[in-house]
Amino acid sequence: MLTDDIQQAMFTAMKARRGDEAGALRLALSALRSAAIEARRDLTGDEAVAVLQREVKNRREAEQVYRDAGHPDRADKEALQAEVMGRFLPAPLEPAELARMVDEAIAATHASGPRELGKVMGRVMPAVRGRADGNQVRQMVLDRLRDGRG
Repeated sequence: MLTDDIQQAMFTAMKARRGDEAGALRLALSALRSAAIEARRDLTGDEAVAVLQREVKNRREAEQVYRDAGHPDRADKEALQAEVMGRFLPAPLEPAELARMVDEAIAATHASGPRELGKVMGRVMPAVRGRADGNQVRQMVLDRLRDGRG
């Protein structure tokens, strides 16, 4: 399970005296445990991945805020945390694979324009869950529908 893998990696990082990495893994474990407590049950694999994705996204956003504010040291720390947590996420979809999935969903739903975005997204998102950013998928679907590929 994802929590066990992260915990094992944290112990390895601690033994190797990689404090920053161990700290990032501690944060990930804390987020996963908090989500499990909030759900009042063990998280499923998909739920754990969603929690980890949210944490990585938060770190990326914080990194950008710190860079914009002129704090490169803090930004680098956030970037490291995002990178460490990101190791436990599923491999992202290649753009060509995502495009193929979007095209298949458009064909299956017989969508003909941007107003049918919801139909296509409802078909694509469960298939790409955890492996592609929703905004990226949405933009690709809209582009394809506008181009008349639907």
